[in-house]
Amino acid sequence: MLYALTGTDQPGTLATRMAVRDAHLARLKALLDAGRLVLAGPLPAVDSPDPGPAGFTGSLVVAEFASLAEAQAWLAADPYVEHGVFAETRVQPFKKVFP
Repeated sequence: MLYALTGTDQPGTLATRMAVRDAHLARLKALLDAGRLVLAGPLPAVDSPDPGPAGFTGSLVVAEFASLAEAQAWLAADPYVEHGVFAETRVQPFKKVFP
């Protein structure tokens, strides 16, 4: 089943986000290589593809997992969680309709 995983950034964590970004992307690449990743990306804090020092307000991942518990465990082990970038996280079942 598909799940939407969201994380909301804590204020002032842009430097930490950038420092652990490669480890975060490596985990997403593993999902992509396994054919389980639908989409993933950050949520810019301003209306720009490159928010600069404004940074990001969070991230969104839509991916396939065997269960809600597996999706929750995957997110809990993410570097953005482990290093305190995310103030809060949420995992919800997702039903893709389009495209």
